[in-house]
Amino acid sequence: MTRRKIVAGNWKMNGSLGSVVELVKGIKSDDAVDVVVAPSFVYLAKVSELVPQAGIKLAAQNVSEQNKGAFTGEVSLSMLNDFAVSHVILGHSERRALYAETDAMIAQKVEATLAAGLTPILCVGETLEQREDGTTLAVCNGQIDAVLQVVGTERFADVVVAYEPVWAIGTGKSATSEQAQEVHKGIRNHIAQSSETVAEKVAILYGGSVKASNSAELFAQPDIDGALIGGASLDAQEFNSIIENAK
Repeated sequence: MTRRKIVAGNWKMNGSLGSVVELVKGIKSDDAVDVVVAPSFVYLAKVSELVPQAGIKLAAQNVSEQNKGAFTGEVSLSMLNDFAVSHVILGHSERRALYAETDAMIAQKVEATLAAGLTPILCVGETLEQREDGTTLAVCNGQIDAVLQVVGTERFADVVVAYEPVWAIGTGKSATSEQAQEVHKGIRNHIAQSSETVAEKVAILYGGSVKASNSAELFAQPDIDGALIGGASLDAQEFNSIIENAK
């Protein structure tokens, strides 16, 4: 089965109104690749105006699992649906580590995102200590199982998985293409234990210091279906080169 490549840029807490507008205008979409950008919440409305003409898709960096209520500082899925948001990044290692988001909480967010008609980008990944202990797949598959148990196998077909080794995020280090492929294949095989059809459909992205210079080799691997990119997505020229390599 040929899965469509996805190149997603997670802009994290970076940018200004002016720089975000220029960045969107500088991105070259491609009919062969799904291009997704995830600005900070405060810029979603502005970027929502720009993405249709730019031919790219819009993601939020997080969302609440609650519908509404006294949750100061949170953003609901119904609010995201007021704009051109199609994807939501969930379970990023920074959310897990810095904001104590648990597997159970992330599973609730994935379930709510699917119910709202949006596509979750579920981030999974191991720390350096876990990799050295040989528990990489156990950690990643455990994070996936927490979601599978809540949403079920059929609905998991609409989830995008992003494998992001924690030790490679923002460090300049990247897993080799062979290391990444090994984990991606392991994740796909694990999902296949529930449904081979779903496993073949699910896009699994790689994230962790992806840049133009290493993206082509990563994308050439059979189970790597694109990338979730941090720092390199803030440079339109670099991001465009990665998109080109995904074709």
